[in-house]
Amino acid sequence: MTRTEEEFEQETKKCRDIFEKKTRDYGTSWRILRLPSLTDQIFIKAKRIRSIEETGENKIGDDVRGEYVAMVNYAVMALIQQELDGNTQMELPLERAMELYDKHLGRTVRLMLDKNHDYGEAWRQMRISSMTDLILMKLKRIKQIEDHDGKTIISEGVEGGYMDIINYSLFCLIRLNEEQTNK
Repeated sequence: MTRTEEEFEQETKKCRDIFEKKTRDYGTSWRILRLPSLTDQIFIKAKRIRSIEETGENKIGDDVRGEYVAMVNYAVMALIQQELDGNTQMELPLERAMELYDKHLGRTVRLMLDKNHDYGEAWRQMRISSMTDLILMKLKRIKQIEDHDGKTIISEGVEGGYMDIINYSLFCLIRLNEEQTNK
């Protein structure tokens, strides 16, 4: 297993653990949200991170790591919602919710490994703020596609955007760990 795979495994376990605990607390209440609402939830998190990056001020005090974790989990929820489109069952049993979570996160990590191979781990030399900007750009693209009822001419659909958001968020979590370790 490569260093990147190990780091991804550590971070995805943290995200999964939070998702599972919140699902135990709240059930799958997020199933009521439409895709644009999930997109907007991710947008709110990314905008908060960018605001903190730009101003250096964090008045709420919550660590930005939690916002990156939330973006991972909201994006996984969006992928699940997209798969279950038309399924009106709001409450999913915990086991089913976790099965779907693992399925979509697993596909996303496999995509990262393929892209990481081709790009040669370029993300390790990127600024975290640049990755935040890329997340915001992906969100603008997703919103544009949603506003056009999911129709695109040449572009990938929203699924690829959500997967990229998950991976960029995980890259940011890894980079934040590195920065903390190097202090």
